[in-house]
Amino acid sequence: MNTSAFHAALAALITTAALPALAAPVVYELDPMHTYPSFEADHMGMSMWRGKFKKSSGKVTLDKEAGQGTLEVTVDMASIDFGLDMMNKTARGAEFFDTKKYPKATFKGKLDGFANGAPTRAVGDLTFHGVTRPLVLTLNSFKCMAHPMLKRDWCGADVQGTINREEFGVPMGKEWGFRMDVGLRIQAEAVASK
Repeated sequence: MNTSAFHAALAALITTAALPALAAPVVYELDPMHTYPSFEADHMGMSMWRGKFKKSSGKVTLDKEAGQGTLEVTVDMASIDFGLDMMNKTARGAEFFDTKKYPKATFKGKLDGFANGAPTRAVGDLTFHGVTRPLVLTLNSFKCMAHPMLKRDWCGADVQGTINREEFGVPMGKEWGFRMDVGLRIQAEAVASK
């Protein structure tokens, strides 16, 4: 190799080394032991009924440097838990969620509104009770750190949103004065895939 070729190769190597490394998007799996979609719904203006779904799964793809990501979540609707067996049975029935016909609800969307590498919104579509409608979820908090036991990146969020259940074909109780808005509150944690 002549001197000029050597200097050119050396310059190319130095230039390449000086460029910032391009971070690839990281895929995270939702931790089912630390992820609980929960909700609150009106009971004739008298009180708020609260419950959660005990089974959910999904994944997050996150590129913190590029400020982008995606989210996919599936909820097992039969895993509903109001803390009252009678209400659970009613909610699973044909007049309400009809979990035999519609066993799953899904949310698919993009993470958005990044600030300092953290998303502040998830914008996408909720499919529930056979109906798909747009939904924006607000991330009240979002944090990532190394998982102390798994030694992989670990992220958590506190998420909220609101749906109108009548728009999804679940107007049960409207004639008795139930409000149709349902508040969603989701605690979620996800660990980077191996």
